[in-house]
Order: sequence, then C-alpha cells, then structure tokens
Amino acid sequence: MTTEHDEFADAPETGPIERALRFSIANRWLVLCATLSAAILGAVNFGRLPIDAIPDITNVQVQINTAVDGLSPIEIEKRVTFPIETAMSGIPGLEMTRSLSRYGLSQVTVVFKDGTDIYFARQLVNERLQEAKASLPDGFADPALGPIATGLGEIFMWTVEALPGATKPDGSAYSLIDLREIEDWVVRPQLRAVPGVTEVNTIGGYRKQYEVTPDPRRLVAYGLTFHDLLLALESNNSEAGGGFIESKGEQVLVSSSGRLRSPAEMEGVVVATRSGVPIRLRDVASIGIGRELRTGAATMNGEEVILGTAFMLVGENSRQV
Repeated sequence: MTTEHDEFADAPETGPIERALRFSIANRWLVLCATLSAAILGAVNFGRLPIDAIPDITNVQVQINTAVDGLSPIEIEKRVTFPIETAMSGIPGLEMTRSLSRYGLSQVTVVFKDGTDIYFARQLVNERLQEAKASLPDGFADPALGPIATGLGEIFMWTVEALPGATKPDGSAYSLIDLREIEDWVVRPQLRAVPGVTEVNTIGGYRKQYEVTPDPRRLVAYGLTFHDLLLALESNNSEAGGGFIESKGEQVLVSSSGRLRSPAEMEGVVVATRSGVPIRLRDVASIGIGRELRTGAATMNGEEVILGTAFMLVGENSRQV
C-alpha cells in the first residue's frame, strides 16, 4: 500500500520563523507573486514621494514686506516696521515676531505655533495689516504679504543672457535694460503659471524708466515749477471710457486712450500756455530712457547677468514642480 508522505511531517514543531519558512516553501508561487507585486508598488510610489535633499523644518511663518524709498533705516523702523509689528500682537496662535529694517525695505516676520494652517495664518495677518495701514506714512508702497514658501523653497535658478554677437532688430546690442525687460515681461510670467510655483524673484540688470530732467532756468523763465510738470504728465497719461453707441442693432464701444508710450509722445505734453502759445515738456526739460537706482547685482563667471529664482509652494513635491 502506497501513501503520500509530507516531507515536513517528521520534523519537530518549531517557532514562528520556521513555520513562516515552511509556508513560503509550500506556497512558493504565491509568495513570489506577492513579492513581485510589492516591488512594483514600491517602485511606482518611490517616484511620487516628496523626497528632498534637505528636510524642510521651517516653522509656520508669514512675512510682511514694505518697499520704502528715501528714508533711513532708523526712520523706517520708527514709522513703518514698529507700527506693523505692534499690530500683529495678540494674534491667535502667535509664537513670536521679528523684524528687519534696512534701506528701502521693511520686513516683519510673524511666526505661528506648529500645526497652524498657513492660509488661516495669512488671513489673520492680513486682517491686522489692514488696521495697521492707517498709521503708516502716505506716499510709500503698501505692505504686502510674502510668498507662501519657506527658506528651502528656492528650487530653480536661471540666467538671462545674450549670445555673443546677438543684436536687436534695430542692429544694436542687447543691454542689461533689454535683458531685464525680457525677464520681467516674457520669462517671469510664464514661470509664474507653472503649477506649484508661488513666486519668481529677479535680481540683476536695470529696470527701464522714462526720465524727465527739468531745466531750472527755463522753468524760472516760464514761471513754472516741478509740481507743474508732474501734474501735466499725470493728467496726460490716462485712459477713459465713454460707454457705447447703439447703431443698427450693434453696440460700438467708445473709449479714449491717452497713455504715453515713448519719449517722443512725452515731449509733446503741454505743460502750460503763455499768451495763447503752448509750452510743451520738451521746451523746459529733456526726456530719455534711463534706468533705476539699484543696491545689488548678479554675476556668473565674472560677467553681470540677470538671475531669476523660482519659489515652490509650501507642501509641494519639488521633483514634480
């Protein structure tokens, strides 16, 4: 008589490790399929994990930046930084505040307790900021909240340069003003539209400006002041809408565009009249294209360049962004 013999039947009873090994050998195909499925699942999820080179341990914070031109750091601290920092006192979940006052900039950082929702924190800060604006001096930029990013959110940097020998359509070489204009109006808007990018900062080059340089002797001769020139430019640089006209079942929009688009148009602005003769801006001032005053620059390989930096939104996957 033949009987089936289990190869493990005569083995003594052992611990859980031995039992697991017996089960794996007896059901080897099932174990191999489960192992292969786990490996495939792990490989797929590995590409989705938000792994960074350096873990972001930044606390929950909201920055308030105010551009202040013409004041010393001491005056900025007294008239801008201190009122804003005082207005932030007593916010729910507040842990601490710190500030920085330097030429041209006031920065207040409001730090909240860990676990506070960043969007809720920004809403609380914005509400207090509206109250603080009433005590700030007139004529300066309004305070603005910083991007929803952390100190480790700088995930991508680039430079805007002109190739050797590259020229503009008019045959002239690209200047730092031209490259900065390309960065601000072509590159930056497209990168701001990338999902996961919350802010794009640019440093280097010069921002294009239209400069009006009055001639004091001519102003005195015509009995004009700097304020007269400023009012003339403001009143002649605007747009107005006139509603619409109905004609044959259609609506024709009526508008007037008075925006100044070039130095030549600015030269023709009428500042005042004397004995029925118009005095134009070119009669009392010179107009040209200039550049802003700056406090820093960017270089690469010893050459000045325009440098851009993209900041990632808090909580995003840096590899995907």
